[in-house]
Amino acid sequence: METAKKEAKPTVDELLAKAKKPAQLSPPMHKFYEGKMQVIPKCAIRSVDDFAIWYTPGVAAPCKIIQADPDKSFELTNRWNYVAVVSDGTRVLGLGDIGPEAALPVMEGKALIFKYLGGVDAFPICLRTKDPDEIVRICKAIEPSFGGINLEDIEKPKCFHILENAREQLNIPVWHDDQQGTATVILAGLINAFKIVGKKPRESIITLIGSGAANIRTAYVLMKWGVKPGNIILADSKGVVYKDRKDITKEDDPWKYDVTQKTNGEGRTGDISEAFKGVDAVVAASKPGPNTIKKEWIKTMAQNSIIFACANPIPEIWPWDAEEAGARIVATGRSDFPNQVNNSLGFPGIFRGVLDVKAKTITDDMCISAAQELASFAEERGINEKDILPRMDEWEVFPREAVACALKSIEQGVARVKLSRDELYERASAIIQNARQSTELLMKHGLIKPPPSEDILLR
Repeated sequence: METAKKEAKPTVDELLAKAKKPAQLSPPMHKFYEGKMQVIPKCAIRSVDDFAIWYTPGVAAPCKIIQADPDKSFELTNRWNYVAVVSDGTRVLGLGDIGPEAALPVMEGKALIFKYLGGVDAFPICLRTKDPDEIVRICKAIEPSFGGINLEDIEKPKCFHILENAREQLNIPVWHDDQQGTATVILAGLINAFKIVGKKPRESIITLIGSGAANIRTAYVLMKWGVKPGNIILADSKGVVYKDRKDITKEDDPWKYDVTQKTNGEGRTGDISEAFKGVDAVVAASKPGPNTIKKEWIKTMAQNSIIFACANPIPEIWPWDAEEAGARIVATGRSDFPNQVNNSLGFPGIFRGVLDVKAKTITDDMCISAAQELASFAEERGINEKDILPRMDEWEVFPREAVACALKSIEQGVARVKLSRDELYERASAIIQNARQSTELLMKHGLIKPPPSEDILLR
């Protein structure tokens, strides 16, 4: 019998070439399609006579109904499914403060994922202001048109201020994806990673590298889920974050200061390498690599260590380097490597759920419910060191995630509509399938043009 040949392991150069390809193809693809989103009708237009129903004179009737009861706008318009993706462009991916125009491709991409994975009609809104209070005022001003607000790529610490104040002042869900979205998917990944390595996450030591919006919220979510606060260690560019560090004050950054008072029970100090010694898991959401995290630091971690290198577009360390240094499970934020820990697994399903019950807010408890559902879905179909989370092409996870968040919204008393588990699942599934099938239909009929070959694009 002929022995099957083993597939050759890719070289580092091949892996690097693969990692660079999306950035090479992205500009010509964006130019070819002149953007990623468009607006098309969802109502029947049998003839131009129907405009008398959809517009004047007939439209005056629903206007009067909404005037008498503004909540009817969730029933008589598409407001129930509209989300504003709001950014000031001050912290875009790993690029920093690049301005609102340069942020637009990212916000369009967010809207695309919202629609394809969650069936949500999202609109990119890039603002020419950096003032946190003005951003809150703008969100409040546009609230009548939307069922939810997704804050995106806003620098810290003002992103905390904007989220908290907008949540207090608006009567629709306000969500900062760099905080809550990242924390949700990180928690889901950690739940399954710890199962694989046979450790109890609530009793393990977890280091968070980078103390920006993502990891500050991750710390809060981990603590709320049940991880002992003292078992969480934060580190930033200046080293380990500890209680009496003089450069971290309540006045300058009250959220980071608050975390320093609760975490690092051992009282560790020193440079960033000290945050790796003997710990079970490291979650990095910091400076893009590939040498932000050193191989020698990983070698000092506990056995069966876990590394989440989540920086985009380049992870803090390449996965193969982390594995060579001894990490058993390695995840990144990229879709072209195993174990993608990316917000795209979170926000489409979470918003689908809260929009379907017309919720008034999104809480950290809803994030935890979503994380647990993500972890359960992956575990049910099988997990291993290279596959700890659902993948974006497993579309069935998004209705399940939506149901988990919707039910938590109802439980917490913030839902305008109460539906059963079955009703929620059927609704979410139908809306998400509609979005996917609509795209496929437009492609099939050439209304969305097929892209040119890579050779043509890269000329």
